[in-house]
This record gives sequence, C-alpha cells and structure tokens, in this order.
Amino acid sequence: MIDQNANQMDASTWSLHKPQVTGANGLVAAQHYEAAEVGAQILSEGGNAMDAAVAAALVLSVVEPWLSGIGGGGFLLHAAADGAVDALDFNLVSPQALDPANYPLAGGTDGDWFDWPAVEGNRNLIGGSSICTPGAVAGLAAALERFGTLSWEEVLAPAIEIAERGMTVDWFADLAFAVDRPNLLQNAAATALFLDPATQQAHPQTAASKRLPMPKKAAILRRLAQAGARDFYEGETAQLILDDLSAAGSCLSAKDFRDYKVTWLKPSQDTYRDREICVIPGLSGGPSLLRAMRALSEHDIRALPDAERAAAYAQACRGAYEYRLKHLGHAAASEDCTSHLSVIDKAGNMVSLTNTLLSRFGSKVVLPQSQIVMNNGMMWFDPRPGQPNSIAPGVKPLANMTPVIALRNGRPEIALGAAGGRQIFPAVLQILSYLIDAGDTPEAALHRPRIDASTATILVDRKAAPDVATAISEHYAVQLTDNTVYPVQFAIPSLVQADSKSALAAAASHPMSPWAAAAGAAK
Repeated sequence: MIDQNANQMDASTWSLHKPQVTGANGLVAAQHYEAAEVGAQILSEGGNAMDAAVAAALVLSVVEPWLSGIGGGGFLLHAAADGAVDALDFNLVSPQALDPANYPLAGGTDGDWFDWPAVEGNRNLIGGSSICTPGAVAGLAAALERFGTLSWEEVLAPAIEIAERGMTVDWFADLAFAVDRPNLLQNAAATALFLDPATQQAHPQTAASKRLPMPKKAAILRRLAQAGARDFYEGETAQLILDDLSAAGSCLSAKDFRDYKVTWLKPSQDTYRDREICVIPGLSGGPSLLRAMRALSEHDIRALPDAERAAAYAQACRGAYEYRLKHLGHAAASEDCTSHLSVIDKAGNMVSLTNTLLSRFGSKVVLPQSQIVMNNGMMWFDPRPGQPNSIAPGVKPLANMTPVIALRNGRPEIALGAAGGRQIFPAVLQILSYLIDAGDTPEAALHRPRIDASTATILVDRKAAPDVATAISEHYAVQLTDNTVYPVQFAIPSLVQADSKSALAAAASHPMSPWAAAAGAAK
C-alpha cells in the first residue's frame, strides 16, 4: 500500500542544490558552516585531521547547542593515512545510584524515538532524572591527545571566541526554539537563554539575524582550556556542574564524573565490494550497518534498475533492524538531534565523528552556572525490565550513531556519518552504495532521493522515480514524503572522499540543512 498524500508539500518552485567542495589541503564537512570554517582554518594553519575535528566539534557545541555539545557524548573513528583505524567510544553512562524502580511504566508509548511504554512523568525523557554522565569532553580531549598536534587550549579557542561573541540566531534557530518551546519553558535557565529576546543582540552584518552571547559557557570553556579536560570531571568545573545537576533532580554524583573513562576500541570491519568498511563495534549503529551491507552484497546492485536497487536497500535495512530490535534494542520514531562531521587533511588522515545530546535540547535542562545543555541519555534505555537494553545503573545504552570510514587498497577513502536517530544507518548504507556501486561523487550521492527503512513503513522521497515506491510496496507498506528541513525524514549526512587518482579530495553536506556546509583549507 502506498500513501500518496502523507506529508505532501508544494515544492514546484524550489530547486535546492549544494555543490561539493574540492581541494588538496584538507576538507571539513559539518552540520554548521562556522564549524566547517573553523576546522578548515585549523588545517590551513598546519593542524591535522584530529585537530580540525575536535575544534569543529567544540564550535558545534556553541553554534547549534540543541544538537550536540559538552553535555553529550558520542563516537569517533580515526584513520591514519597508512590505513590504521582506531575507534573511540565516549558515549554516555547512566548514574551509578540509579534505581530502575524510579522509572515506572505509565502505559501508552513515549512519543519520542522509541516505541517503548511511556514512563511516568517522562522521567526518562525530560529533566534531571533523564541525564547521564556526559563523555564529550573526555572523548574529545583523549582523541586530541592521541592523534592531534595542537594543545587542548588551542582547539578550544575558537569555541570560546564564538561563545563570547554569540551564536547566530536566524529563522532556522528560531524554528528550533519554537519546536521545543513548551519543554524549554519547564527549565528556568533554558527559558532565560533561548526564549528571552533580551538576551539577543543585533547582528553586525544583517538585520535578518541576531547574536546570542553565552558568557557563562565562554567562562566554563575558558576554565577547561586553562585547567584541562579532567576539570570537567573532578575539578572546579565538575563541582559547578554537580551543584546544578543536584538542583535539577539528577542523581549523578561526583563518583560518576570521577569514574568516567573513554574506551579505545578496535573497529569492526567487513568487506563490501573492494572496500573495507570500518565502524564502531558494540552499542552503536555500526554492527547493524555491517549486517545490512552483508545482505546488500548478495545483490548485483550495479546491474539493478533504481527501483529494484531501492527495494534491495529496504530489505537489507529491515533485516538488520529486525535483528537489532530482537537482540539489541527497539527503535521507532525519531527526530534530528545529533551532529556529525567528517574531516580529511592533506596527508590523507581522516576523522568521522558523531556527537549527540539525544533529543533536541537533550533533557531540556540548561545548567544555570555554565549554560551547558545536558543530554537525556536515559531515553536510550528500554524502560521494560529484563530486556537487552533495560534501564540499569552505571552502564552505556544502545546508540544509533554510525560514523564510518571506508578503506580502499588499504588507504582511507571515505569518512561518512549522519544525524537523525534511527534514520542514520539506512542513510549511511545508501550513500555508501551510491559512492561505491554507482561511482557517485559526494555531491551526487547526497542529492539522490533516498528511502528510510528504519520502521515497518518505508518512507520514500517523493522525488524518487514512481516505480521505486511500487517496487518497495511489493514487500512493505510505503509512505511518500518530502525531504524537508523539518521534520527530518532521511537523516542529515556529511562526508569527505579522497580521490585515488589525484591529490584532490571532495566534501559535501546535506543539501536540505540550511546550516550544513563543507569547507576547504587554503594551504
């Protein structure tokens, strides 16, 4: 069955296109143009891929604070130019004092990313009880220490400067504030920071935008630059955070912060055609992506018409999701609340980094002394007891983030990832296939219409050929929809790709995201 009318909009007068950026000196693709530009400047000044990635990620925590930040966690992959790949898990950890009985089921569903029974008072979604120990600061610092060339203070400097100056508030930021206004109003610090017009200042270049300075966030970042990243977990910064968390009703303790450690891992790898696909092992979207790609490899994708190819994508994703739901977790509806960036430097080193607060604005808790937006990591746990991913103390949850690095002839060729919750790995699967099977450029791959096969009803971009929906409808229910700015229907990817035949590389970002961009180093 095909739903022809769902989410229909008149896009007849629009033609959206975002060209790729090419260069030989390094490239950054990110969900915000200022983060991409900062990363590219780091590369221009002699920094490497990890220097640029960490600096860009820290800038993202300021310029799009509802998607990612130092109050969240994530994963990254680093590929050295010689093909050695390392994985870093800096995901969130539940409080050690957590009692699962404090999350009683209320019946119905939670209405967020997961189709689990609702918890009384949405305690796993909103407020202090939804917050887990954040890993972003520890993860970014550890990655920089192992693979970077710049100091922690140097990579923090751009984020501090932008926090003092203020993030740009345009129509897209206003949309984000409006979408979550009812929830933000439940937290006084969030209301003061994001919803009070008096906090905004005139933009020096345009009357269409404002600036939103974050002096307390700038101060906390400056303290971290001076005292080091561990101050976030066991110093003055930690105490400020813990005081505010306690006031917000969180059971996170000094021990939770003091005990937090990142985990370096050997990536999971599998061969697809003539590439080695490297992902985060364990509790990420990586294993599901590899499972789907193994199923896809059974088809001669290059010989299939577009419609049959799309049906093969749907079947591969649905098979992987059925395994995921049975053995790992139980994903359903989603929204975009994650940030991804991809980097290549002129030596050929690559980073694929995904960081998240989970829901948009995470827990909707802004810490008043630091203006940090805190995650709602408890949302990633199944509130039903006795499940593979049930709520439990002191553990990491199942995550959807799927950063990828693909090797060709033993060298890093593609760094790719996306934001978008359960939409991430289906999008990554298709884009990898477009690049590898169809020989697309990054620009072409990101402009192709995609499907989303993360639920039983397959979403099909209305711009796809009509026979795509017809072919998929032979196996699954289908809903035609538009690839819109909001709601996000097909994830928000960004990628870089090396050219094996020249020194040039290419980078591209999601065409439908107003802020996403790629930027190249000048030298």
